[in-house]
Amino acid sequence: MELRLSLFGIKRSIDLSRFARFRNTAVVLASALLVIPLTIFLLQPAAVPDLANGNVVGARALMTAWAKGDVIVLVRHVERCDHSKAACLSGNDGITDRSRGVAVSVGARFEQLGLERADIYNSPILRTVQTAGYMFNKAGVGEDWLISCKGTMLRDALAHKVAGRNLILVTHSECMVQMEKDLKFPASTPDYGTALFINAETLNAPRMLGFIEASDWHSVATE
Repeated sequence: MELRLSLFGIKRSIDLSRFARFRNTAVVLASALLVIPLTIFLLQPAAVPDLANGNVVGARALMTAWAKGDVIVLVRHVERCDHSKAACLSGNDGITDRSRGVAVSVGARFEQLGLERADIYNSPILRTVQTAGYMFNKAGVGEDWLISCKGTMLRDALAHKVAGRNLILVTHSECMVQMEKDLKFPASTPDYGTALFINAETLNAPRMLGFIEASDWHSVATE
């Protein structure tokens, strides 16, 4: 194909076929610039869902699973004293005095969910012992698997899950991150007092439900 031009009696012809291959290359490059980022985005694992802040579907799924006793929940201890300038409750490796109210408040939310059919464990570190005490009026000892959880968090949690009973684990951020990795979710460090919920109805195929931060329980849909 030729483009013929005539200007002031001067005639020129341009062979457009010479530019065709450049046009095709440009189309391919433009397509790649669009497709590659889109593919990367689609292949990324979804983030752990936030069950608060208007997530009605997620909240309903949690309530249903909880009523059936199918839930495993990991709860991070509240504010640790050695990482804060706030006054300690007791012991430098425990929680801050101001954070015990947070523990009590989160515990009240779990009480609303129902604790009649719930088994509660905590790691033996002082900050988790104190958190469990204020949150659930119960603190155990000797559960070292809630400290040494690298690569084994999901396996150990499932081993302690009793059919028809919810399992509450007061633990550390490292163990919650490990649980996210075990369930093929991108890891993110949870805030103090955050709860991470898993549906273990089928023990060989547990499913992530989502998380609720300590300050967001008031926004969880209850109906």
